[in-house]
Amino acid sequence: MEILAPAGSPEGLVAAIKGGCNAVYLGGKSFGARAFADNFSDQQIEGAVGYAHDRGVKAYITVNTLIKDSEMEDAVSFVRFLSDVGADAVLIQDLGLLKQLSKIDIPKHASTQMGIHSRAGLEWCAANGIDRAILARELTFEEIKKIVSDSPVETEVFVQGAMCYCMSGGCLFSSLIGGRSGNRGQCAQPCRKKYKLGSRDEYVMSCADIYGLDYIPKLKEIGVTSAKIEGRMRSPAYAYLASKVYSMKEKGEDNKTIAPTAGLLHTIFNRGICDGYFGGVVSPVQSLYPDNRGYLLGSANITDRSFLQSDLSEVLNPKDGISIFKGDEKIGGFKVSETKKVTVPFKIPNGKYQIYRTYDPRIDEVKNSIGQVPVLSGTTKRVDPKRKQVRERVHRKDVRPEMSFYVNSVRNLEAVADYADRVYFEYGDSIGEAKDICDVGKIELVALLPRFDPADTAPGSGSVMVNTVGQLHANRNSPRVYGSTYMNFFNSYYPLTVNQTTLSMELSKNEIRGITEYYSGLVEVMVFGRQELMVTRDPAMGNGILEDEKGFQFPIYKDGDGISHMLNSSDLMLLEQLHDLQKMGVDSFGIDLRKRPVALAKTVAEAYAKRDVSKKAKISEMCGSVTYGHYMRGVS
Repeated sequence: MEILAPAGSPEGLVAAIKGGCNAVYLGGKSFGARAFADNFSDQQIEGAVGYAHDRGVKAYITVNTLIKDSEMEDAVSFVRFLSDVGADAVLIQDLGLLKQLSKIDIPKHASTQMGIHSRAGLEWCAANGIDRAILARELTFEEIKKIVSDSPVETEVFVQGAMCYCMSGGCLFSSLIGGRSGNRGQCAQPCRKKYKLGSRDEYVMSCADIYGLDYIPKLKEIGVTSAKIEGRMRSPAYAYLASKVYSMKEKGEDNKTIAPTAGLLHTIFNRGICDGYFGGVVSPVQSLYPDNRGYLLGSANITDRSFLQSDLSEVLNPKDGISIFKGDEKIGGFKVSETKKVTVPFKIPNGKYQIYRTYDPRIDEVKNSIGQVPVLSGTTKRVDPKRKQVRERVHRKDVRPEMSFYVNSVRNLEAVADYADRVYFEYGDSIGEAKDICDVGKIELVALLPRFDPADTAPGSGSVMVNTVGQLHANRNSPRVYGSTYMNFFNSYYPLTVNQTTLSMELSKNEIRGITEYYSGLVEVMVFGRQELMVTRDPAMGNGILEDEKGFQFPIYKDGDGISHMLNSSDLMLLEQLHDLQKMGVDSFGIDLRKRPVALAKTVAEAYAKRDVSKKAKISEMCGSVTYGHYMRGVS
């Protein structure tokens, strides 16, 4: 099985390869999901590919962000350059970009941002020119085992490093709250902040790092192609140690032999460890602190500025560097000389403290073993398009868009029925009753499928709304298939594979206009509702209100599949913008009224159907607060 290590810089590249990995992944200066890593220039990428190949190591390049219309030609040119310099694969999230790369001869890997978590997702990859799928981190080992058996494409699984709390590719929290899009590689990491949730006041969404060492033999046995280590933002020493630990395990060495190297790995970066979801659907959250504290040695009673080695649960060695914490507060740190009885070289009140190892002198040996980093250079030039591609504009009629309502209860369906052309009704026990109501009112009923769906739900007859490429493949024979906003429709190059698709909620007014000028398919724009910021499989998250440090409150509800949905603190309100959207040729307005009071549902439906802007104040009062979302600003 391949051990795939991160290379966030030239130093990280050399370190990962010297650690013993079989492949590395790295990013250029744009289009990568780690925009704040050092990353590589074009010439450095060519040099990195050559350096890796000379040592029998493969090099994969990330182009795994959503691509704007204005960027598409540059992104395609970049991938063509990667093919020219012999990169072994390119990682992709954007479906429009994938369509544009069909004639470029380079293996394509589906980023975890695509949300591949089912057998149908792997089949979709095989049918669409993708060679490998990087599976969602929410899958358990048993679920992975079921879907990778005789997979039509290669599979890759994260085994080490940071976990996103939200299901990858579906997070809007950083984007809508902090103005930095995770889908564009600029996540502000809001999940690492402290929040109030009921009686809890802690880091309720801060995941411990995956440490899946013991699953390496199991993943290898079931046929997983590649074990992936996260960490392009981390140090070269981390890249070396992680690469070495997992390479040793893949070669069959036992944990006792690996333990000294693993101890250094946990010292150099550690915010707590877990096995993710491999062992089952258990919470991956470590809620005490969100940052790197090093290796926890235990708790000690400090009296008269000293404590005993015997107080600790782990061994403390001479010249180790330690940090002392009291809950959230770092008291201080120092290097240890005497270990039997440790004297603290600064004033500290008597009490119980947590002791972390943050430095081990053997780490210097690791840094020295990495050695001098060669200059990575190349001579191949990117073939930039001299003339922009001439594209034919589509003619969109200025007709009144349809009204599409998202509802999950019969009562709310009845409240909007007089105004609805289409209803997206959450698939479940009430779908039959909803169908009867829609049949009477001559309303199109669309079954809204689950957000996380390893079982590949395919209702059979009737229209469906899909959230992932797996659901799209599983329902390819349905009479009508609609794509939800979680399909990340971000540019006019998006493939015509569904009856109608909802545009990304990260697009600005001008970007929406640009798409409708060149995309011939039917499009929907969300114009009202609590935008979904995150969805998580964490069983510790349930119904309630999450409150941030500024007092903003985010409703959370858990659905029947055990998936928790976090909603924005304000409602999207584009009532005044309906005329502009109609002029752009938008075919349908999406109005999300799930989990909302019947009175609000009826008021919103009537106001939007009649375009009664005078009702904005009343709706705003009923909602509490409203927002334009990204309509006026978009994302960078």
